[in-house]
Order: sequence, then structure tokens, then C-alpha cells
Amino acid sequence: MSQIDRRAFIAAAGATAAVPFAVRAQEPAAGWTPRAPLPWAVQEIYCAVAGGRIVTAGGLRRPARVTEIEDRTGVYDPAVDVWSQGPRLPSPRHHPMVVTCGGALMIVGGYGRSEAGDWTAMTDVWMAEGEALTAVASLPAPLGESVGVDLGGRAHLVTGRRPLGAANGQWNDQSDVADHWAYDRSADRWEALRPAPMARNSAAGAVLDGALWVAGGRTVTGGGTGRLDRYDPAADRWDTLAPIPASPATGQQVGGGLAMAAAGGKLVAFGGEWFAPGGGGVFAETWIYDPGTDGWAAGPPMRTPRHGLAAAAVDGVVYAIAGGEVVSGGRAGGVVEALVP
Repeated sequence: MSQIDRRAFIAAAGATAAVPFAVRAQEPAAGWTPRAPLPWAVQEIYCAVAGGRIVTAGGLRRPARVTEIEDRTGVYDPAVDVWSQGPRLPSPRHHPMVVTCGGALMIVGGYGRSEAGDWTAMTDVWMAEGEALTAVASLPAPLGESVGVDLGGRAHLVTGRRPLGAANGQWNDQSDVADHWAYDRSADRWEALRPAPMARNSAAGAVLDGALWVAGGRTVTGGGTGRLDRYDPAADRWDTLAPIPASPATGQQVGGGLAMAAAGGKLVAFGGEWFAPGGGGVFAETWIYDPGTDGWAAGPPMRTPRHGLAAAAVDGVVYAIAGGEVVSGGRAGGVVEALVP
């Protein structure tokens, strides 16, 4: 289903993620199982859950070797396994963070196209209000490839990339950051919080046990990292825990371009990519973290290896959405898979 359905978007934007379903879709069996694909192929996306629905926005496509930046929003209803299309973004974006703030849906930052290039980092923040996306307080600095979560009723952004200097338009104009910002909706402002212990981009995040967890990622100069950091908002403290293991199949470190969600009291991380002389590859691995033991265990691999994909958990089911099916930006897909950890 690819037609515009504004009612689905409005319902998602106007309710909190804690609202239960009236109808619950059949849970997937052991391992990842197919769900209705996103109606368009896209990669370098993020998503958030609002009103029991999953919303994703923007991203990259590369048909006929021409890079296209998306402005579409997709709304997925897991209860009936159906996608619909919401309002288009005010301008195309790739790598925009999609996050809720006390249940209100926000599209934050990312990269757009300018005269300087297709990697112009942005400060725009749009919030879903009625049938439109309305501008609210801009980011204090341009930001993309960040981690965005709703923690304690505020939208948190951690790590990512922003311009290294005055230039802002090309991939290599951007540098890794450890920044940590939180948005206060009542005051319509961003507040700087304690930075993450390591600057990196393309990490994954989730909220579990009242804490913010940031896993994996990569650095521009150092490649992928399996690092796991946890932020305690009450103590304003970061702790570093057991890292994601390397891939047994490839020997490469799972890190950049992965996705993660929290379900069943555990973190579920999957996908990502690695680079090597002459190529690289895409991970199919799933890793499941138990905070009680501070340990990772191998889960079932995804049916379709992907990077730059979105992750969400609804009603105990984890969803892996779209993403790049080959290393770098060569081929985007719309595959959706589901897992009960």
C-alpha cells in the first residue's frame, strides 16, 4: 500500500508509543520472518514508534547510478502488516534522525542537497502537528548520522557527524562528534548534556531500563567499533560495557551502519557494513545483549544482510526495515523482517 494515508500518520504522530494494539498481528516464528516491504527502496534511514506505528522518513536511493535524496515518510502498522505514506518532508533529507519527544514525532537534522553538495549537514527540526510537519527550535549545530531516542519525555541525540570547518557539502567535510543534546518540548529548546565517551557516527541506540544505550558505530579514520555505552540520566553518567563481538563469518567488527532495538528486556543489534581494500561487505548477524550478565549472544541472522536500515520494537517484536543490501550506497531495498528475541 503506497498511497498517501494522512490519517495513519496523524494517528502515529499524535499518540504515545505505549498505546496497545486493539488487534495484534501473528508473531513471527523463530528467526527473522518476512513482513510487508516498504513500498519504495531506500537506505540510510531511521525510525520511531508513535501510537503503535513505525514511522520512517527520508533516506537515499541510487537508481541508474544517480543518487536521489528522499522526501517521503512511511508509516507501518504492525497490527495489520500494512504500509502507508505520510506527508512529504519540507525538503529531502538523508540520515535524518526520526525520534519521538514525549510521544510527539520529530524529524531532526540529517543531510540535504545544496550548491556545495549532497552532504550538506542541516539544523532543521520538524515536528508532526496535524497534517503537517512544523519547524521547531533548530539544532545548536548541524548534525547527521546520530542516535536519537525518547528518554524521560525528551528527545536525546548522541554522537554523529557535523562539519569539520567552514565547508559543508561533501562527505569528507564532516567529522565525528561525541555531542549529546536533549530537546525540551515545553521550552522549545535544546540543552547540552554530558557527551558520549567516544566520538563516532552511524551507531545505534535504544532505551532499556530507564537508560540510553549506544552501540557500535564507526569513525571516519578508524573503521567500525563494537563499543557499548550506557547513559544514566539520573546520575548524568556514562558507563562502558561489553562490546559487540566481531563477526565469526568474516572476522570483521560489527559496528558502522547497524541498527538496534530493545525488546524482552534485552538489546537486539543487527546488520551494518565493513570496508576493506577492494570492497567490503554487509553483515547479516544479529547480536542480543543481556544487561543482567553484561554479555552478547548470537541471534538468528537476518534473511537479507543490510546496512543503513531502521530498527524498531513494537509489542515485543523487533523490525528490521529497508536499508542498503550491498556495501556503500550501491543498492537500496525495501525488505522488512521481524523477530521475537
